[in-house]
Parts: sequence; structure tokens; C-alpha cells
Amino acid sequence: MGRAIVRELASHGARIGLIARGLDALAATAEEVNTLGGEALVLQADVSDARAINAAADAVVARWGRIDVWINNAMTSVLSPIAEMTKDEFARVTDVTYLGTVHGTLAALRHMRPRDAGTIIQIGSALAYRSIPLQSAYCAAKAAVRGFTDSLRSELIHDGSKVAVTMVQLPAVNTPQFTTLRNRMGKHAMPVPPIYQPEVIAKGVMYAIDHPKRELWIGKPTVKAILGQRVIPGVLDRHLASRGYDGQLTDELPPTWTDSLYAPLPGDRGAHGDFDSIAHPHSFELWLRMHRAALLAGAGATLLALATWRRLR
Repeated sequence: MGRAIVRELASHGARIGLIARGLDALAATAEEVNTLGGEALVLQADVSDARAINAAADAVVARWGRIDVWINNAMTSVLSPIAEMTKDEFARVTDVTYLGTVHGTLAALRHMRPRDAGTIIQIGSALAYRSIPLQSAYCAAKAAVRGFTDSLRSELIHDGSKVAVTMVQLPAVNTPQFTTLRNRMGKHAMPVPPIYQPEVIAKGVMYAIDHPKRELWIGKPTVKAILGQRVIPGVLDRHLASRGYDGQLTDELPPTWTDSLYAPLPGDRGAHGDFDSIAHPHSFELWLRMHRAALLAGAGATLLALATWRRLR
């Protein structure tokens, strides 16, 4: 996801501080940024390390003078029944997915609040509202991000701050995470269909930067999951008990035995996972959101024209 977002930003000439653990992927990403017309600053760090993230934010400001946008995207997960999870695994997923977002947000605010300007984007998930089996630590961490962000938003409003905060809630996305997450299920992991390409998310993030909103829901599955959890949570419990296991596993690819939970894997995996053949390159719901003003204006003009035609009859 981060890779696709970086490509989208770089294509608009952005200057981007790249934070990640793996130097191979960082170097490849920086080269892409420069090729696409942006400017990259490589900042090797683990988001679970608050001091390292503060230092990364300081390095961006030292290089370019300010931080306009901060995107919290880092995540990790363990595909496992809860009974087989360890305390350390829960802690690690929480440290990266939840506390990594907290650390990044605090680092950004430290520079944005004195200027009273800036935008923070939290990359969320439909799973922040509706948990699924086998990913308890990740779902809990994303729900915690939502709770933290709601509190932060209220505090910024109380203070009259002009710093904007948007949480982008995502559907299943075809990223390499399904080959790098810790998986003790004995089969290759997969996103629960319908699946979207990461470029769809990147366009949504770019829209959220230009048009900050409280939340942006991307994809029909996200809308269905969030609204369904509000109306029929018990039905969803039983539906996911029946289909939530097999929906996250596939026999069409070999099982994976290595993971990036505690250390990055070597190499550069880019933005896409193994599911290009079934991933959607567009989201109609996102398109409607991005063009809502024009559509409403067109509908208003049509109604006005009809009313005028009726009067002239």
C-alpha cells in the first residue's frame, strides 16, 4: 500500500520521507520516486521505536523545512487462531500497527501544531469496525487506531487547530503482505474477496489529502462491513465463523514459512501481491465520492432544466 501511495505522490512532484525497516525496498522506492519526478529521503526506522520516528520527522523538517502530510501506513499481522497466539506476537502486532500509528501521529503533530497546518492520514481498514477470525491482533490494533484517532480529532477541534486528520478505511487489497505475514495455518494466505489493487487506495489517499474528511470508505465491501456491523453484528459473527477461515486461505499457491514480523525480509516486493488476476483496478464507490460535487451539480442543472421545460409547455 505504501509503495503505491508513494508512486502516486511522486507523480505529483512530492518530496517524500520514506520510513521503513528494509534497505532493499527503501532503495528501490527512492529510485522510483526520483524517476517519477519526486524527491526522496530514505529514513530507515521501525515505527515501533518512538525515538526513531521522532528523529525521522526531524530529518524531514531539517531537509525541507516542514511536514505538510504525514501518512501512517505500517502494519503487520499473524494469521492464527487466538488460542495458538503468543503474548509476544500480540505485543509485536500492537507495537507496529497501533503504537506505530501513535508514534507517527505524535511526531507529525510536534511539527504541525506550531504552524497550525498539516494533514495526517491514518490508513485504516474495514476491520477497524468488523473483526474477522484468524487476525485478532491486527483487527484489535486497527480498532485501537480508530479509537485513538477519534480522541485526537475531538481534541484538535477543542483547540481550534487547523491540523486535519482523515482515517481511510480499506477493503481487501492485493499487497505482498499475504506472503510476509506470520502464518500458522498451513496454507497460503489471501485477502478476502472482493480484492482491490493498491493503486485504488493510492488515489483515495491522494483525494483525502486534497479534500480532508473525517473518514473515507473505499470499496463496496468496506461500506457493507461497517454498516453491517452497526445493524446485524450477530449475523456477521456466524457468517464469518462459517466462511471467514477458508476465505483467507488458498491452495493455489504454496504455503509460506518465513515472515517479516520481527525483521524485514530481504529484497523488494513492490506494491502488488499474488492476486492480480482477481483484483479490481477501480472502485465505483470511490469514484462517486471523488466526483460527488460534479454529479450533484449536474443533477441540479438537470432538475432546473426539467422545471424550466415544464413551465414553457
